[in-house]
Amino acid sequence: MRDFARLYAELDETTSTTRKLAALQAYFASATPANAAWAVYFLAGGKPRQAVPTKLLRQYATEYAVLDEWLFDEAYHAVGDLAETIALILPAPSTRSDIGLAEWVEQRIAPLRGAAPETIRAALYGWWDELETRERFLLIKLIGGGFRVGVSKLLVTRALSAMAGIDSKLVAQRLMGWTDGKLSPTGDGYLKLIGEASEQEHALRGGQPYPFFLAHPLQAAPATLGELKDWLVEWKYDGMRAQLVRRDGVNWLWSRGEELISDRFPELTALPLPEGTVIDGEIVIWSPNDTPAPFADLQKRMGRKTVSAKLLAELPAVLIAYDVLEWQGEDIRQRPQHERRALLEQIVAQLAQPLLRLSPRIVAGSWDELAAIRNESRARGVEGMMVKAVSAAYGVGRTKDVGTWWKWKIDPYSIDAVLIYAQAGHGRRASLYTDYTFAVWDAPAGEGERKLVPFAKAYSGLTDAEISKVDAVIRKTTIEKFGPVRSVKPSMVFEIGFEGIAASSRHKAGIAVRFPRILRQRDDKKVAEADTLAMLKALLDTAP
Repeated sequence: MRDFARLYAELDETTSTTRKLAALQAYFASATPANAAWAVYFLAGGKPRQAVPTKLLRQYATEYAVLDEWLFDEAYHAVGDLAETIALILPAPSTRSDIGLAEWVEQRIAPLRGAAPETIRAALYGWWDELETRERFLLIKLIGGGFRVGVSKLLVTRALSAMAGIDSKLVAQRLMGWTDGKLSPTGDGYLKLIGEASEQEHALRGGQPYPFFLAHPLQAAPATLGELKDWLVEWKYDGMRAQLVRRDGVNWLWSRGEELISDRFPELTALPLPEGTVIDGEIVIWSPNDTPAPFADLQKRMGRKTVSAKLLAELPAVLIAYDVLEWQGEDIRQRPQHERRALLEQIVAQLAQPLLRLSPRIVAGSWDELAAIRNESRARGVEGMMVKAVSAAYGVGRTKDVGTWWKWKIDPYSIDAVLIYAQAGHGRRASLYTDYTFAVWDAPAGEGERKLVPFAKAYSGLTDAEISKVDAVIRKTTIEKFGPVRSVKPSMVFEIGFEGIAASSRHKAGIAVRFPRILRQRDDKKVAEADTLAMLKALLDTAP
């Protein structure tokens, strides 16, 4: 635990990729296989299951530190993070622990799930007396299910590749399914993860998917890509990226987040793919008017562990096939895009399954003609276009070394809104207010007394310098404090962009927006000139 806590702190304290990579390599080079296996799980995106309710963590920490509840609350409000608050208020330990991460997770934390309160109290009291502050912080994150750290799975892959001296693409392939959560990481599994390549390496185990090939955003004019004939163009659907795998007589359906989602979409898992086939595509809900339904409809299916017959009938899912990665048990990712596309067309046609749809190819005579067709995206219920090099192999992650996929998305919706609430960030931004709530006016100017109605939260889009500037204003204009949240005097207007919009009875504004982000601060606009709820709702008419 001590070594992993030190690594966690090193990763959290820097934004330098080089330093993070060095810290990861150093940790993996010295960690035992069992400890390294769990470290890979957490760092690559695996989520710890909550073992102790937050209420009990607060109660026992307050009792152990002999603090009044009001004093704990004040400390929490100042710090803004429960794990950090608890780690800071506890008295110094009287002993030291050398127990490793694997033993902590498997033999200490896991048995606490469902344990009696007195058992939990005794365990926490004993553990807190053997851990330093940053180790306690990490322990609370793992026990409370709130672990997250600023590294990408790609960076973990690079560190393992460099440390073990093997191809990063091979590591990425072996990592697929590692964070699914249904199988616990093991030392033997870790040794296989970093072991030398075997002659049979291409033969994936069971239902293991391939690493997903990701597209780059197309910012330049598409004509800069060269001749249109060298590119395959398809619609970009707003759904859930997935791979449907057929091996050993069984189908597996995997999300891009490496979560096994077969039970959530049983109709897709039942598709009769030929043995030894892997299809890459997008899961969407298909509407009665033969167009993709809004993403909000898909969300109703994504969160269900079991799906009723009623829900299957009301929200039917389809898999829009983009690519074929394996055919008759052979990995065909290195074949050029145009060959894989031709094979995919044959597979979909032969199966003739309404739940498996071929992503239609868009044909145009020029880039300008293609741009005109792209303007129809919202009416078609799509986000724009995918532009794929016809000679491209299927790569690993967001790479250009085997050819390129581009996502040519339409401009986002945007609205000018007022910042009304703020909350501190996490990690290196824990001392800054970086998470904001934005609102629009409930009526146009000149129509009597108006109120600001919150409609979206956003925390991305500003530079560090801009965040510091906004943070200073928030501190000067705070009206009230609600725990870690500050209510501020309306004084700043921002242009907020988002990918989708839908009516929602769950939100105060009656609107839900997808992927909200800050496009820019509108210093040129007064608060009274911010947009209205009617203007926001008018965007519903343009949404698919």
